[in-house]
Amino acid sequence: MSSIRRLASQTAVYGIPTILGRFLQYLMVILLTRVFSPAQYGTISVFYAYASFLMVVITYGMETAFFRFSEKEENKDSVFSTGMLSLLITSGSFIFLASIFSGTIAGWIDYPGQSKYVIWFAWILGLDALVAIPFARLRSQNKAGRFATLKMINIFTNIGLTLFFILLCPYLWNSFPSLHAMLRLIYRPDWELEYVFIANVAASFITLALVVPMIVNMKWKMHTELWKRMLVYAFPLLFAGLAGMVNETLDRLMLRYLLPLSTDLSEAQVGIYSACYKISILITLFVQAYRFAAEPFFFAHAKEKDSGQTYARIMDYFIIAVLTTFLVTMLFLDDVFLHLIDKKYWVGKEVIPVLMFANIFLGIYYNLSIWYKLTGKTIWGAWLSLMGAVITLSLNFWWIPLGPGHLLHGYVGSAWATFICYGSMMVVAYLLGQKYYPVPYRIWKAAGYAGLALLLYLISVYTNIPHPASRILLHTGLLSVFLLTAFFLEKPGGVKVSN
Repeated sequence: MSSIRRLASQTAVYGIPTILGRFLQYLMVILLTRVFSPAQYGTISVFYAYASFLMVVITYGMETAFFRFSEKEENKDSVFSTGMLSLLITSGSFIFLASIFSGTIAGWIDYPGQSKYVIWFAWILGLDALVAIPFARLRSQNKAGRFATLKMINIFTNIGLTLFFILLCPYLWNSFPSLHAMLRLIYRPDWELEYVFIANVAASFITLALVVPMIVNMKWKMHTELWKRMLVYAFPLLFAGLAGMVNETLDRLMLRYLLPLSTDLSEAQVGIYSACYKISILITLFVQAYRFAAEPFFFAHAKEKDSGQTYARIMDYFIIAVLTTFLVTMLFLDDVFLHLIDKKYWVGKEVIPVLMFANIFLGIYYNLSIWYKLTGKTIWGAWLSLMGAVITLSLNFWWIPLGPGHLLHGYVGSAWATFICYGSMMVVAYLLGQKYYPVPYRIWKAAGYAGLALLLYLISVYTNIPHPASRILLHTGLLSVFLLTAFFLEKPGGVKVSN
């Protein structure tokens, strides 16, 4: 239990920038969905979807390879310098080539004349890739406090500059004509979306500057033999990551290209779906913080005699946490969380519970999939993600173009495709893991918790109490039922449920 408590405390520290940062980003969603139309917000979402794919490419599994080889190699500095130099070369090349061919790339993705967007995102991705290894080293050294501080600086810089350009500068420009000459040095009134991207570039530059001391003090040497072994380990993770991004973000791109481009329909659908995804992805706040702490934890405890029991116990607590998050969000959706986005986006709220359960499946998959990283069988990660990608592509191609009025038309089809994709990956990962790295997960207990959470949510839906105060009181009671059940089952001497 001491190791589990340590993991929980590390997760809490990592969760500070993750949860607070995402909360602030949700506040930004409130602003952006009011400032921009669904079509404009859709454009922002499309570019960040492309960025998610490319980030996997230009980091090519080096972060996880760093954890693996830091545990295996005696000279940890050689692992750091090798990984860092590898990313420095590839990231610099990426920025250079993307900047030269920015016009061509913009044409390829149907944004002709917007080459500046391509250049800015090249810098965002290149700079973020360069800090991947320093951040990984902080995690491996259990320096969660410093990690959290650097992440928070990045978040506050990004949000602060976005507010400056989106709100303050337009206000000053419209209210004080005498300031035009000075404002022209930093502000163009004909730019809107551009400043969302510029703020991100600036935040990435500042973050890199803050980790420079970690980089310049290292012994700059590329250990070729070590680098080759790291690539062999990381290469399957690249394909796993790419396929994973297909599952996570390709639906937004497919919505844009499978629906008519001649109108704003496709961009608006992307905007509505992305805004609702922001609410459904609240579970990912916890999952992301947990992954920051869990990945080095799993590697460090792999050799312990009772590691399997520890991993199984962690899974129990993880499932309780994500299902609690699901209930908090869905029970108070209409009264709290839906107000994070503008009313013109509420039309898509039906996909939120589907996407939330999809992300629960994804979080469980992350827990289950640790077996192929611990055993070095990373090729299985590629195959599992590829399986998910095939499901995602097939179902989106099938469902998105269906005529208006069909149950699975547009983003509704995308949401159910995500649900089926992650559910399938979770099941197959469990079956393979029990073959290659058996862990005594208590699946019937997990299924019971999930069934209870779903039952409580359905009770809240079908009671349909119109009075807000009475509704909140009932939903608080339903949430308490789940929490009390979990407390009595998990406390020492509680009911034992085997797998």
